[in-house]
Amino acid sequence: MTRLRLLPLLFLTFLCTCVSAQKTLNQRTLESLDTYQQFLSMPNDARIDGQLEPNLVWLEAEFGKRGFKTQRLKNEGIDLLLLTYPVAGAKETVLFYGHVDGQPVDVTKWVLSPPFKPVFGRMETGSDGTVKYAKVDKLPAKPETTDVRLFARASSDAKAPLMLFLVAWDQMLADGKLPNYHVKLIVDPMEEASSPDLPGAVTTHREALAADHLIILGGPVHTTSQPTLVGGARGIAGARLTVYGPKLAQHSGHYGNYAPNPALRLAQLLAGMKDINGRVTIPGYYDGIDLDMETRTMLAGVPDDLPAIHGRIGFRTPDGVGGNLQEALQYPSLNIKGFKAGWVGQAARTIIPDNAVVNMDLRLVKESDGDRLLGLVRDYIKAQGFHIIPEGREPTDAERATYDRLASFGGKTSYAAFRTNLNGPTGTWLQRALKNTFDKDPVLLRTMGGSVPIAPFVTTLNVPAVVLPLVNPDNNQHSPNENILLRNYFSGAKTLYGVLTETL
Repeated sequence: MTRLRLLPLLFLTFLCTCVSAQKTLNQRTLESLDTYQQFLSMPNDARIDGQLEPNLVWLEAEFGKRGFKTQRLKNEGIDLLLLTYPVAGAKETVLFYGHVDGQPVDVTKWVLSPPFKPVFGRMETGSDGTVKYAKVDKLPAKPETTDVRLFARASSDAKAPLMLFLVAWDQMLADGKLPNYHVKLIVDPMEEASSPDLPGAVTTHREALAADHLIILGGPVHTTSQPTLVGGARGIAGARLTVYGPKLAQHSGHYGNYAPNPALRLAQLLAGMKDINGRVTIPGYYDGIDLDMETRTMLAGVPDDLPAIHGRIGFRTPDGVGGNLQEALQYPSLNIKGFKAGWVGQAARTIIPDNAVVNMDLRLVKESDGDRLLGLVRDYIKAQGFHIIPEGREPTDAERATYDRLASFGGKTSYAAFRTNLNGPTGTWLQRALKNTFDKDPVLLRTMGGSVPIAPFVTTLNVPAVVLPLVNPDNNQHSPNENILLRNYFSGAKTLYGVLTETL
């Protein structure tokens, strides 16, 4: 009898021993850093032939050994990678979207190490705005509570969510859990190249991609570093405008004050597109946008520290599009991202340039159509007296003799904006997951300023989409010295664990 009474006690002791030996999520996340550095060491510029394939093979192997079915979906560019995990008894499907490619790199601007040689370090901004970097040879005891970062291209944008998904999945399985929904993860290998062929691919593979909810893994959390959900993202269109001057660059002494300068004409043309407060003056550009009181109240409730943002970026007065940062993001933008005419610096020459070129991007909101806005810009250029010739050729002698002002203009909409009501089924489920994980309500953003190619999924698959940001706002994405703050690496794993284990 004594022996029988001891059996439950012995079993309980055994169970407690097993539980205590079980890795915590923090331990598992810490151990994953070695694997993550291997992942980051693979170059991933989609514009360079062959760079993405090793990354896709790596993901196939890592997800495959965890029981995911791996499938390449044919695409006119680089094939998409679909990872699926069916769950017995599940009634709904959640499609996660991530991308594996990164922006091009300028190796001369990376301070601590080359972009594909991951290194731990710190980043500090001095009172004069100077950014200083320092290597960290040994991680502190609790890196999740420090300011240590991991520097490498794509460390935040956007290999981190893919790696952290694996970490959270492993912990979930170790805890004897599974989602109560079927899991699909689509990996886009050309997001940073604007995913030009994605709409066609989504249409072609709509059955394989079918889902009830879509979660976009990307973007930074709110500047307060609190858990964040975003209901949408802006779309994007690009444009290129060239204003022509003399056939060849001319001596500014011989022909200055006589031969028209294309750089000046282009500057005048661009200056007329916006007023002194930064609002687009082109008629009809903001048509269809009407922020009601409920929306304005939601936007005003976002805890943006505007003085701190101004100080960090380095300006005093913002453009007057909207009453605050969040309102500004609800309108389409017209941005000059590059301007070229002649030479500058040590190469400067006393010439009248033969042409002047500007590249622009137009960030789109749900109410704005990219092709319509490009048409409005084109109409504005013509209204200023310019004759527009097709792109890709110089003006003919006949055109130069006939027209006072010559220009070429071309543009293309890469993808539209999308927006989902965060109080709908997808948003409320994710709000619940984050609240249960972090014991606080997440910051809710109506839209993010950046663009992700999600509109084809939303429209073709008829599925609501919500952005789940994971990384730090000051991650230098698209720039030299890209990084992920280890605090965000650890909290990102926690976020995904919460989402994977929250009942849908």
